Amino acid sequence: MAGITVVYGGTHKGLMGHLADAALAEGGRVHGVITRRLHDRGHGHEGLTDLEILPTLRTRKKRMADLADAFVALPGGIGTLEEFMEVWTMNQLAEIDKPAGLLDTRGFFQPFLGFIDHMVTEKFLPPAHRHSIAVDADPARLVEKLRTFVRVDVPKWL
Repeated sequence: MAGITVVYGGTHKGLMGHLADAALAEGGRVHGVITRRLHDRGHGHEGLTDLEILPTLRTRKKRMADLADAFVALPGGIGTLEEFMEVWTMNQLAEIDKPAGLLDTRGFFQPFLGFIDHMVTEKFLPPAHRHSIAVDADPARLVEKLRTFVRVDVPKWL
């Protein structure tokens, strides 16, 4: 996708390492932000367009949020989910105004979205906030949804 720079955790490992490699192979820009601890353990991706090494996970996440225009979570583990929930919450509280989405490959996020729907049913989340994130299994459609993002502006509390 022309004009998109990938900003991510800066490792050569896992799905994001593969994504970085694919973007670089196509001539894309990839900006990694990794913690000192992970870098010192050999996890840093040495072929990136840019690589920043920061002291803590907290400073790494802040830097990534500052750099990004939008956020996409790919299938992953608890770190992926935690980072996604943080930016979704920051949007909900109007601390940032940046779109967030889930690349729902093979329905990976459907159980998670079922839990979010349960929050709506139990009145812990306004329905508008449930739909304030983009979800799609197709990367191009997901990017288009992020490009046309409109901020949800309803109170957080029911």
